[in-house]
Parts: sequence; C-alpha cells; structure tokens
Amino acid sequence: MHELGYRVTVLTGGTGALPGLPQEAQVNLPALGRSIHPASDLRAYLQIRAALKRLRPDLLSTHSSKAGWLGRLAARSLGIPVLFTAHGWAFTEGVAQPRRTLYLWAERLVAPLADRIITVSDYDRDLAIRYKVVSPDRLITVHNGMPDVHPNLRAHPEVQPPRLVMVARFGAQKDHATLLRALGRLRGLSWSLDFIGGGEGREAVERLAHVEDLAERVRFLGTRSDVAELLAQAQIFVLASRWEGLPRSILEAMRAGLPVVASDVGGVREAVDHGTTGLLVPPGDVDGLSAALEQL
Repeated sequence: MHELGYRVTVLTGGTGALPGLPQEAQVNLPALGRSIHPASDLRAYLQIRAALKRLRPDLLSTHSSKAGWLGRLAARSLGIPVLFTAHGWAFTEGVAQPRRTLYLWAERLVAPLADRIITVSDYDRDLAIRYKVVSPDRLITVHNGMPDVHPNLRAHPEVQPPRLVMVARFGAQKDHATLLRALGRLRGLSWSLDFIGGGEGREAVERLAHVEDLAERVRFLGTRSDVAELLAQAQIFVLASRWEGLPRSILEAMRAGLPVVASDVGGVREAVDHGTTGLLVPPGDVDGLSAALEQL
C-alpha cells in the first residue's frame, strides 16, 4: 500500500517493533494481548480508540479475534469505516468447547459493526453463513497469496533421504504430537524432520520426541527469518493441525515446489489438490498421516 502512495500505520500488540516496517509506520499498544483479560482488554480498547482518534484514518483493517473485536468497536465509535479479516474463525470445528461457543457469540455481537468481513477461504465464508454470524452480502472470500521467490529457492523433492519440515507455532491449534506419533511408526525408513516455529508448547513436543525415540532425527529450529531457504532444502512439507483458515505456510511450501501432507481442515483443500499437489488426512489421524508420509 505504501508503494501505491497510501499512508499506512500498523497498530500492534505486545512489545517490540515489526521487522521490515519503518518505525514511524507503527504504533505499539502495550495492553493488547492474545488471551482474554477484561482489565487489559479495556485498556487496549482505549489505546486503540486514542490512536484512531489521533490518526483519523479513512479505513481501519482489523485482524485476529481480539484486535478485530476491539478494533471494530473503536472504529464504529468514531465513525471510521472498518474491515475485519477472519484468518480462520475461532469457533471453527476443532476448537474446544466452551471456547468455541464463547467466540461464536462474541463474533455475532460485533460482526454487524464491520462494513465488510473478509474470509481467507470459502470454507470460512460458508461457516459464517451457516452459524448466522452476518448476512452473506457482507462477506467476501479473498484467498491468501504469497509473493513468488527466486528460482534458486525451489526445492528438490527427489533428493534422498527426505527431509521433512513443518512450519507452525507450538500451541493448541497445531498438532505436532500426531506427526511425531505417525513418524514413530516409520523408524525403519530413512528421514529427518525440522520443526520451525516457537511457542509455549515446544518443551512438551521435545519430550515426546524422546519418548518416541526420535530425538536424533528431529531438529527444533525455533523462529526463523530464512524459512524460504529452509524449505528449499526440504523434500516434504507437513502441517498437522486441529483447525485452520487457509495456512500461508502451505502456500510457501507449494511455492517452493514441495509436496504437502496436511490435515484436511478449514480451507486447506482449497489450496492442496489431494493426490496431485499433496495428500490430505483427517485431523488427529495417526494411521492416515503415517500412511501418507510412507507413500511419499
């Protein structure tokens, strides 16, 4: 948007600046966090509203459940047009109850405040219509996309033995455990695995790698800025998940030319053509995931 001549400011929660974005184009909101905390959320709302009142933007584009909820409230209170992009609904199938019910009612409350709601997959658009979150004329699907990379960053899936890679934050949504259990059944084959990403659940996954006697084959690389380079060195991309919108990590893998093995959740099948560009398996299916990996 900057290249097109628009002036854009990004409001972010947490601490620290976003890499690659000029400092003057960022406003940090210290009270805006991921988890629900009424006192902090009220402060975050006031910080968002104060920033918008100072900036007076022509449009506010909101992302993620928490920022989307507070941002829509703040924008409407100031008469500012507002969009919300749902990167996978928090009430989607796979999310545990009662969190799923809580987020469904939360979305129903604030959905009418958005001038338009963008979903990143048709699956999520249909889900919002099915649960009567907002009228269909307020919803539009804009699939995620990725900029292309230099041909030097194309992978070579034919190389043996294969290196598998999964790019995902360690947490409740991503199912690293099912992947390790599936690979535990393939000890007789030659392979290695890279986990890329951070998160609070990493230690539990590291322990499971030892339990499955896979520790020597699995590398935990943490959060990385050279994901494209690491994908170019791999032969198979895996994403085991409990729920998704339309994962950008899968698009990055396909851009590199990697076959994808992924949980058939959310909008994943709108990117992966089963049997052609990858293999889809039911979420949490150790047998199915093991068989798909063995086939490749």
